[in-house]
Amino acid sequence: MKARHNKQRGFSLIELLIVVTIILIIAAIAIPNLVRNKIQANETAAVGALRALTESALLYSNTYGGFPHTLADMGPTAGGTGASSASADLIDSVLASGVKSGYRFTYAAGTTDPSGNVITYSITATPVAPGSSGQRSFFTDQSGTIRNTASGTADSNSTPLS
Repeated sequence: MKARHNKQRGFSLIELLIVVTIILIIAAIAIPNLVRNKIQANETAAVGALRALTESALLYSNTYGGFPHTLADMGPTAGGTGASSASADLIDSVLASGVKSGYRFTYAAGTTDPSGNVITYSITATPVAPGSSGQRSFFTDQSGTIRNTASGTADSNSTPLS
């Protein structure tokens, strides 16, 4: 009787190392592109949020006779109560918190008229983690022009978006 030998087939160590090397090369090419795309998406979302905030501030002004005193004034109402100047329900709660899509939004009420109504404001959007959540900062005010800079915090002297 002949003895049967089961030949086990599998991958050699060299073949496995080649496959792992190929996967690492592909990852090295793909990961930087993913990071760049995420930064670009965050920056686009920040510009969109600034446009929404500008529109909301104008609507707030038409309704309550002046721009909001804080970002939260444009936020959602508490407990299902009706909209008021302290919670106008014009923006979502995430944006009203001041941090959205990797950016921190800072609202600053400017000058007021004799009756206390805010007549100027500014909003800055800065990356929460500069370099990884965004590379540029943005600025807008009651003019509606969105400005940006890649160095520091954008202000009224920064380059307008085209």
